[in-house]
Amino acid sequence: MTAPSSPASPVELRGCFVTGTDTGVGKSRISAALLHWLGRRGHRAAGYKPVASGLEPGADGRLVNEDVEALRTAGSVPLPGSLIGPCQLKEACAPHIAAELEGVRIDRVALLRGAQEVARRADFIVAEGAGGLVIPLGEDWDSTQLMSALGLPVVMVVGLRLGCINHALLTADGLAQRRLRLVGWVGNQIDPAMPHLQRNVETLRHELSRRHQAPCLGVVPHLAQPAPAAVAGFLDAFALQGLFGLE
Repeated sequence: MTAPSSPASPVELRGCFVTGTDTGVGKSRISAALLHWLGRRGHRAAGYKPVASGLEPGADGRLVNEDVEALRTAGSVPLPGSLIGPCQLKEACAPHIAAELEGVRIDRVALLRGAQEVARRADFIVAEGAGGLVIPLGEDWDSTQLMSALGLPVVMVVGLRLGCINHALLTADGLAQRRLRLVGWVGNQIDPAMPHLQRNVETLRHELSRRHQAPCLGVVPHLAQPAPAAVAGFLDAFALQGLFGLE
């Protein structure tokens, strides 16, 4: 008689969780760049998008999520999209609304288990949130509770456009209130003609350092072709070494 197999022991997650000051600020772009940066240095790096909303036909006709595909192709570990994005919802809207439309429930235990599965196959995991910081994932929980359960240090992507200072400081305050560890931020220029761009960046550097001791990990200009390698070139390699414990 064969004894039942015991569940795999949990592994400590290494890497970061990428959140943003809003939806559409470039979280996937920065996450893919981080994966590329790690892969170029010989590390097995994999992306993880716990909850993704919005499916469109891919090259082969299958329905795919653009963010999940970006993480899959940027990672240095060959993983299927179903593992990188365990909860992919059809409608491109807030996840809890998309789930309601499909008559499904976002299962937090499954999301945590999925992160473990990815982490067992990689040295580092770059997890990407959905939308902004405090997006509901169910009736009684939101993305910050998932972030807390994963225990990864947080990288905040600031969409550089009008209003970014307020959005960034509110997001950083929200992280601190929930005792989530903000280890740095990346500025990503959304508006190619943003007035006083440099002055805004200087203010962000000063205020996020003063209030939260969060360093700038890079400032990415508006790029016509934001491939991971191009974006990674604007990230601070020394700061990333510290973030990932590679010093």
